[in-house]
Amino acid sequence: MLKELLTEIKKCTVCESHLPLGANPVVSAHKKSKILIVGQAPGTKVHQSGIPWDDQSGKRLREWMGIDTDIFYDTEKIAIIPMGFCYPGRGKSGDLPPRKECAPLWHHQLLTQLPNLQLTLLIGQYAQKYYLKEKVANKTLTDTVKTFYEYMPSYIPLPHPSPRNNIWMRKNDWFEADVLPVLKTKVKELIID
Repeated sequence: MLKELLTEIKKCTVCESHLPLGANPVVSAHKKSKILIVGQAPGTKVHQSGIPWDDQSGKRLREWMGIDTDIFYDTEKIAIIPMGFCYPGRGKSGDLPPRKECAPLWHHQLLTQLPNLQLTLLIGQYAQKYYLKEKVANKTLTDTVKTFYEYMPSYIPLPHPSPRNNIWMRKNDWFEADVLPVLKTKVKELIID
C-alpha cells in the first residue's frame, strides 16, 4: 500500500498552477523507516534532482545527525516527508513557505503506513507548528528548539540547516553544545547500532 501511495503522491498536481517550476513531489519512505524527517519544501536544486536534501542544507543536516549519505538515503532507516512536496517559488528573503495543501492531504495517509517510526525530526517552524500545535503556539523557533526535551522521545525540533541560518547558529551556541549530541546519540541508537 505504501508503494502505491508514494506513486500517487509523485503524480500529484493539486497545486501545480501555483508552482513556478511545476509539480515534482519529492518524498521518500519505507514501511521499515525508524526516523522521519519533516522539513519545509524542496529548493530548486532538489526540485531538479528529485533527491531530498540534495544540497548544502542536506549536507549540514547529515552532519548534525552524525550519518553519511548512504544511511541518510536508506529509506528502510529514514523517511523524508516535507511539509510541501514541491518547490514553492522564491520570495523576498528566500524561498516561499511550503504550500498548505500537501501536509493535510498526504501526511496522515503516509504516517499510517510507517508503523516503525520512533523519532521525528521537525525542521523549521512550519513542521513544528503543524506537529506540535498548541505546545508551540506562543513560542519562537528558538524557544521550541531550546526546550527540545519537552517533545522527546517522539520529536526533536530543529532549526533549518540552511547556510542562511549561520547567524542564528552563532547567536545560539547552546544548540551545538546541547541539542546536537542528543540528536546524534538518538540517531545512532535507532539506526546505526
